[in-house]
Amino acid sequence: MPGLTFEKLLLIAIIAVFVLGPEKLPHYAAQLARLVKSLKNMASGAKDRLRDEMGPEFNDVDWQKLDPRQYDPRRIIREALLDDEGAAAPVAVKPPTRSRPVESAAQKRLGLAEAGAAAPFDSEAT
Repeated sequence: MPGLTFEKLLLIAIIAVFVLGPEKLPHYAAQLARLVKSLKNMASGAKDRLRDEMGPEFNDVDWQKLDPRQYDPRRIIREALLDDEGAAAPVAVKPPTRSRPVESAAQKRLGLAEAGAAAPFDSEAT
């Protein structure tokens, strides 16, 4: 569901007209306008205060670089592994061959190492 589009805003406005009625709608529209204006003033005030506290360094900050939407954990890990200075060439590791199934750490903790043992179930816990 990508963001608010014009059609969605129009639908919300039509619903608001029916729910609030034509006599109350101007009052609530004015309140919404005041709220948006006060939020805008608070944001600009916070930005001005941050600029005052950081000094001239504020203008040197690359805000695009700090955007959390650009961070992809897979890319970060891949770059960290590739940029490792002392990294040797990857070695092919042969998976271990076992005659019995591999036990998970949770199975070992719970004592369910026996093959085919079911996990404990508590009907009152859910």
